[in-house]
Amino acid sequence: MLAMQYELTLPAGYDMGIIRERVARRGHLLDGWDGLGLKAYLIRERGLRGSPVNQYAPFYLWNTVGGMNSFLWGGGFQGLSDDFGRPSARQWTGLAYEEGEGTQPRFALRRRQPVPDGRLLADAAEEAAGEARRLAAQDGALLAATAVDTSRWELVHFSLWEQDTPVADGEMFEVLHLSAPGRDRLPRGRQW
Repeated sequence: MLAMQYELTLPAGYDMGIIRERVARRGHLLDGWDGLGLKAYLIRERGLRGSPVNQYAPFYLWNTVGGMNSFLWGGGFQGLSDDFGRPSARQWTGLAYEEGEGTQPRFALRRRQPVPDGRLLADAAEEAAGEARRLAAQDGALLAATAVDTSRWELVHFSLWEQDTPVADGEMFEVLHLSAPGRDRLPRGRQW
């Protein structure tokens, strides 16, 4: 499993209805994308749920490198680049993925944190996998994933929720659409 996210931070006065309409028109295009576990079309709006910015920030969980590369290099990503400029696409290697009992994702939570210096990496990875299990077990959680960027030694915890009151810390996003053609093929549990 690979995680990926890019962020388009938009001007303070930007009409987020433009992004909502864009997702309504184009979101379904990845509903059958080969190699994609899921794509959560996410936004934050300045002044809502603690957000300091207007932002479009889709989050992906990929089943295959080929699927991700096909998206990035084969045209799927080009439309966004043409319309907004090419954003940096962060990538993390999967550590854990867990399913919850929730059914309809309305909100997402993302928390990034450094892997502590001086900590045994196996212990840090096990703790990160435990966080995915803990989040997925909460009422209203649809799923939770944890991944690591080893170039920065940064963990990312990502979860989808039915409500905007998850039992966790992080940046809150609204889910506009969920494309999940390979969600059932995302490997469960820890990834090592």
